[in-house]
Amino acid sequence: MIEELLPESVVAVEAFGDEKSENATLYPEEERIVARAVDKRRREFTAVRVCARLAMEKLGVPAQAVPTGERGAPVWPQGLSGSMTHCEGYRAAALVRAGDLASLGIDAEVDAPLPDQVFESIALPSEQRRHRALSASRPGVHWDRLLFSAKESVYKAWFPLARAWLDFSEADIELVTHARAGGHSGTVTRGGFRARLLVPGPWVGGVRLSGFDGRWLVADGLVLTAVTVPHR
Repeated sequence: MIEELLPESVVAVEAFGDEKSENATLYPEEERIVARAVDKRRREFTAVRVCARLAMEKLGVPAQAVPTGERGAPVWPQGLSGSMTHCEGYRAAALVRAGDLASLGIDAEVDAPLPDQVFESIALPSEQRRHRALSASRPGVHWDRLLFSAKESVYKAWFPLARAWLDFSEADIELVTHARAGGHSGTVTRGGFRARLLVPGPWVGGVRLSGFDGRWLVADGLVLTAVTVPHR
């Protein structure tokens, strides 16, 4: 499903449940990261890396380890850019050749309301006002969870460019609904979003970015978001 939100230059591989982690092995540098992790964390970690290796193969790149670097961000093989995500019952990786995109970020969440008080801690006053309007006009979407996911995708696209933290309060995100249609197992709702940076943005091709554009999809009990940053 995540590939619906990404341009053709991006290769995405997804898995449901633990189908990709069964009998899978990790590279030594990956094994060290989860050597003391609980079983759930280990299975998620393994599954998304299997997805990443399959995506590498689709791009014609030999499968390689994906260790973690600064702030836990994945370290991709030279010449590649990518993003990974997992939530209950779903894992995905998206990869692209670095020459095709400057950066990208994906996120998946279970389609359910955020826990109590989380929304207030991640949403700006302007976002909270828009949330009230969206909830009144389209009550079938968990807009709070969707906003959280969009912020996660924005951060994942931001970090490889800026190499710095981006707080929830440092990007103002406006969600827009595009369409609603019947899916193979229920209603599918799609839309886009614009993230306006409230701090100086990173430089891409000599241009300082003022924001990010993204797309979102709600279907089959999942909230999916993606941000792609073209070269300037």
